[in-house]
Amino acid sequence: MNKILVIDDEKFITWSLKQGLEKEGYDVTTSGSGEEGLEVFKSETPDITLLDVHLSGMDGIKTLELIKELDKDALVIMITAHGGVEGAVKAIKLGAYDYIEKPFDLDRIKILIKKALETVTLKKEVRQLRGEQQEKYSFEKIAGHSESMQKMIALARKIAGSDATTVLIQGESGVGKDLMAKTIHYNSARTDKPFIEVTCTALPETLVESELFGYEKGAFTDAKVAKKGLFELAEGGTIYLDEIGDMKPSTQAKILRVVEEHTFKRIGGLKDIKVDLRIIAATNKDLGKAVKEGNFREDLYYRLKVIPIYVPPLKERKEDIIPLIMHFAAVFGKEIKKEVKGITPEVEELLMNYPWPGNIRELKNIVERLCILGSGNVIDLQYLPAEIADYSHKPITKEEEGKTGEEVQLALPKGGISLEDLEKDFIRQALQMANGNQTKAAKLLRLTRDALRYRMQKFGYL
Repeated sequence: MNKILVIDDEKFITWSLKQGLEKEGYDVTTSGSGEEGLEVFKSETPDITLLDVHLSGMDGIKTLELIKELDKDALVIMITAHGGVEGAVKAIKLGAYDYIEKPFDLDRIKILIKKALETVTLKKEVRQLRGEQQEKYSFEKIAGHSESMQKMIALARKIAGSDATTVLIQGESGVGKDLMAKTIHYNSARTDKPFIEVTCTALPETLVESELFGYEKGAFTDAKVAKKGLFELAEGGTIYLDEIGDMKPSTQAKILRVVEEHTFKRIGGLKDIKVDLRIIAATNKDLGKAVKEGNFREDLYYRLKVIPIYVPPLKERKEDIIPLIMHFAAVFGKEIKKEVKGITPEVEELLMNYPWPGNIRELKNIVERLCILGSGNVIDLQYLPAEIADYSHKPITKEEEGKTGEEVQLALPKGGISLEDLEKDFIRQALQMANGNQTKAAKLLRLTRDALRYRMQKFGYL
């Protein structure tokens, strides 16, 4: 039941409002003065306050100011005598939701309260969502115990708490650059403002300007109304330019001014629009190399890399692999109502030795698969992908191919021998010794797995 507080020194007003609103199912409390009403507000925390502008003792304007000090989001509807609009307007400037004049129509007040309560509900939902986002993207939730990750997290914390407006996040595909961008945003003073993600390669070049900068009415044939661009919509918050290394040079030139001055013009506009936002750019490209090759603007590159962050790949932080697996197993286990308690030693060794070319994205997808398909509460070999189960943690290089661990001498028979038959038989023996495991068989023959598979296909073993 929604609570409504009525503060008015006219007893007939408070009585009529209480009677009328309680019939609508509201819980109504009344007060005859600003001082008393303020105390009731502190103890009752109403959803809506109806407050008379003209009160004996502390007036409505002062009472509103004190209510707003207690709760800046408090919804207050002012009641004013006919002709007292000036006071009501002042109250609106101080944060009142709306005002209504005496003598008032109860039905109009009911409509106004309903609209205000919808605003309350929306604000609560936004507040809840914001809280969930802040919890989800807290630095404590980042599973990274390695020294390289701890250094990166420490740097990101400093950036989040600073006034830095330009950040460049670099790292291989799948390492979690988007996660880092969101974590910086939701742990900054900009957390209450928008986080807008832009995948640079997803924007057709013909629409880049209109999407990023917006346009004025009449700027082109279909521009029937003015439209704000993404930079403008991100006002006060963060805009995340993902895959900026793949942005075409012509587009790079268009965003350089925004990055440098945080100023731009809408298409067809004459006036500069100044925006207060943080620009986070991310790429898996070597931008320094791209600059030398003429594929990325040098001036934009140096402007973006004022504060660079490098997110290391999994192959550079092996100690994070198992904690990450258990983290994702807990997440997916909760979703499918299955508790994953551990990993068998054999699987742990395979997962630790695998190079994870797809990084955290690949690891996350594989853990989800194992959680869904596995029957027990321990991750085992049964549903492990072939690329991991068959992976040799120390592949044989071309230079090493053909070398043996032991020096072996074979005498050539006087009648000669078929080298192809000999090779075929050794491959058969190696597969038998390895129980069909191609990776182990390849190691026995000092071959790469690809070289073994080529020979297996050649001799009909595949």
